[in-house]
Amino acid sequence: MKPVTRLFLIGAPIVVATAVIFGAGDGTGALADHPPSYPGQSGAPNPLAPGALENEDEVRERIDKMPPGLAAPEKKEIAARLVASAESSTLDWRSLYGTIEDLGDGNGYTAGIIGFCSGTNDMLQLVESYTKSHPDNPLAPYLPALRAVDGTDSHEGLDPGFRDAWAKAAQSQDFRTAQDTIRDRIYFEPAVRLAKLDGLGTLGQFVYYDAMVLHGPGVDAHGFYGIRDAAMKRAKSPDRGGDEKAYLNAFLDGSRSVIKTGLITAQRDTSRIDTAQRVFLRDGNMALDPPLSWQMYGETFRIATH
Repeated sequence: MKPVTRLFLIGAPIVVATAVIFGAGDGTGALADHPPSYPGQSGAPNPLAPGALENEDEVRERIDKMPPGLAAPEKKEIAARLVASAESSTLDWRSLYGTIEDLGDGNGYTAGIIGFCSGTNDMLQLVESYTKSHPDNPLAPYLPALRAVDGTDSHEGLDPGFRDAWAKAAQSQDFRTAQDTIRDRIYFEPAVRLAKLDGLGTLGQFVYYDAMVLHGPGVDAHGFYGIRDAAMKRAKSPDRGGDEKAYLNAFLDGSRSVIKTGLITAQRDTSRIDTAQRVFLRDGNMALDPPLSWQMYGETFRIATH
């Protein structure tokens, strides 16, 4: 996936809110040492700004009172299948744990269920975290090389054995679970929690999650938070009294524009927006309820009723 920016937090209110939204409050998670970026652009309400939230308990209580939305098991499964259709042209996201290849997009090796990349820090976070609990895993010898190539597309120190080591590691249920955990900590949980604070329902939560996966949690114009900031300048989010559909259309417009620039990813196809998310939004399926039918790169995918 895209770069997971390291952030040095200053000020207790920011630290507290970050812990709530990003799930690193106990200091033991993979993101405790490398917390993700937060929305700091002008124009958008910043739930992590000093004074924006009174305390951790207040935020947790607010979120806990909300419907589970995309975090409900059946909805989370739908989200995983939708993302897999966009990232790997399959609904069988569980078949992707052992996949690894260089897509030629400048991010080095892309691997696993969410496209962890050797050049964008999330793969490094995954292997570092997994190695702490499984020091003898097949990927542990490659940690020095992963640290060296972080931020580049280089394979130096990884070839020729890294791909085989990844595939071997993925045979372990523990490594598959580790991929699930890091996916949730870096992408799923932050996106869903922030979407809820922005007043978005299940579909909106998925829109945020997919954008977080594709664009990464960056604060510049091409990152998730930059896109959110631009959308909020065009339309009010529901928590500010705005119309949910209008706001989501503004957000999708921004996400689509970033895809078309090709600055973040070599892929400029906007199917995930044009013939998937826009379809659900146009149909008014704000709960992301099946049956669902969408097209990705010209191929039709379907999720039947429960």
